[in-house]
Amino acid sequence: MKGASNEALESPGSTGAKAQTSDGFLAVKTPPPEPAKDIHVRSLVIFAFWAIVIFLGLPVWWWTTSIHRSRLPLQEMLEWADGKACRPTFPLQIVVDAPALPESDAQNLVRTIQHALDDLNEFSAHHLRLNLGDSMALAKPTADKNKNSNNTRGESLFAPHIRRDEVALTIKLSPAEGIQSPAAELRPHSTVLDVSYPSNQSPSTLSTSSILANVVASRLQGLFAEEQASIAYILMTNQPSGHSQHSSNGNSHATQASLSASSPREQRPGRSRTLSPELADKLARRTTRSLKYAPTYHITISLFTPTSVPSLWDIESAVEEYLAPLLNSFTISNFTVDTQVQLYATFSPSVQHPEFDENLRAWTLRTEDLSGFINAAEWPLSPSIGAGPTLNFVLYVPDAKMAPLMVKESHATSWLIPQWGGVTILNPQKPELGTPQPVQSLTKDAIRPALLTFSHQLLLLLGAPDTPPSFPLQLQTLTRVRAASLLFSASSTMGSLARLTVALPSIAIPENVAVAVDRTLSHLRETCSSLRDGKFNEALKHARVAEAEAERGFFDKSMVGQVYFPDEHKVAVYLPLLGPIGVPLVMSALKDIRRLRTVYRLR
Repeated sequence: MKGASNEALESPGSTGAKAQTSDGFLAVKTPPPEPAKDIHVRSLVIFAFWAIVIFLGLPVWWWTTSIHRSRLPLQEMLEWADGKACRPTFPLQIVVDAPALPESDAQNLVRTIQHALDDLNEFSAHHLRLNLGDSMALAKPTADKNKNSNNTRGESLFAPHIRRDEVALTIKLSPAEGIQSPAAELRPHSTVLDVSYPSNQSPSTLSTSSILANVVASRLQGLFAEEQASIAYILMTNQPSGHSQHSSNGNSHATQASLSASSPREQRPGRSRTLSPELADKLARRTTRSLKYAPTYHITISLFTPTSVPSLWDIESAVEEYLAPLLNSFTISNFTVDTQVQLYATFSPSVQHPEFDENLRAWTLRTEDLSGFINAAEWPLSPSIGAGPTLNFVLYVPDAKMAPLMVKESHATSWLIPQWGGVTILNPQKPELGTPQPVQSLTKDAIRPALLTFSHQLLLLLGAPDTPPSFPLQLQTLTRVRAASLLFSASSTMGSLARLTVALPSIAIPENVAVAVDRTLSHLRETCSSLRDGKFNEALKHARVAEAEAERGFFDKSMVGQVYFPDEHKVAVYLPLLGPIGVPLVMSALKDIRRLRTVYRLR
């Protein structure tokens, strides 16, 4: 057995040859030394692998996986978000037309009214600027103003850069018979304020001029009080922390916006616009109720009935006569109108069945059921059509057996759904004897009350103010308010994008985002400049573009995709791939480095 074991140990196939020495012990035979040529070839192979990794693999990996980050003006974007880049002001140009007064008396009267206005104004960011002018000066275009330089009144007091579309209000002063004190009356369908003073009292005297100035100044302050409050509320809600003060008490809160801007007379850094809790709550409800501004709105007018009638309605002529004039006069946005009829439209299952009230002799709906009146599951009401928001106006004609139908608590037949639309119940006419009969079709006159209600609801949804009692002036107020809202909205979006860029260094910033940011900042500057110059239509146009570009840059699809791919995911992807390749390369490189160090020490 010992001989067999020795033969096994000495067989040629064994990995290490062993021999028995003279003293009987086994000795391991060492392999012959590796030729220097083979060692050199192995070192060259290792070097070639590492050269490929370093000089080819890493550059290709870096080039294919690097994230492109365009340079953004982060500091300027944050300044716009913090309100440091622009302090918007709203100078309203008021033209005083007094053809019956001598030039010197008219100038003195305008100065007196201006001083009275400045004393009443507590909000220096929004101020009224009075200019003396006449219809000839207003009618002349800018290019023809040099031809009328001999008109001393227009040249001295009517600023040459003011155009007709920049005039917020025209005051027409005229003497009147049979009145004892000055009176002011606003024309309901124009931007003209008629001011009458007694014909036997000349405004040239100091007492008469002061009384007339106080009457005009008080009237002007009352006309634009709600606009001042709306703009102050917007500025206050968009102030960064530390710039506005809030104190809360239950659901009421007193707000005070301290805004510094230049006044026509003086700097008023300490003056502030204080909003009462009731007014602040009213403005907050209006903001919550109204839709966000859009250049185009889509209006859908729907007729719903639980039976098969009425199936016909003269809606086209009704819209043309009762709704189109309002839409055409609303110059800051465009509208498209669609109509539809839905028969056998049942109530939503969440709404309690109407109950008959013996006292009212009518069927009633509970107020808490109004929010679920719309049966969204079965009624074909599209939430949006095209790019702009959709306003839904529902005309519901109840079954003749369940008429009249009204709201139990308020006895109303219409209600508003914030940021969505409105609902109007059109009850069939009750004959003198018997129950109401089914209506086969609705005429234009029958639809008229519903469309007038829809018109009022439309103005509420668009954020139109309650005062002044003149639609052109309300439209001007809405223009200024919307311009301010879009200015702050775009500025806030720029700040959010800047903070996102700093917080996520690995997020991609493509060139189109940088272009959108540049365009946004450019239009923001134009908006601020136009507001300061009193060009509010141009300000709204630039603010609208700035808001669109800011939203486009912030919600770019390439940026949004990178937000949800953190660095931990990259490690999980690369480690299984590089582990099996990297370990042999590293170990072989370390082994060769140790060999070189041993050779160096032996030398």
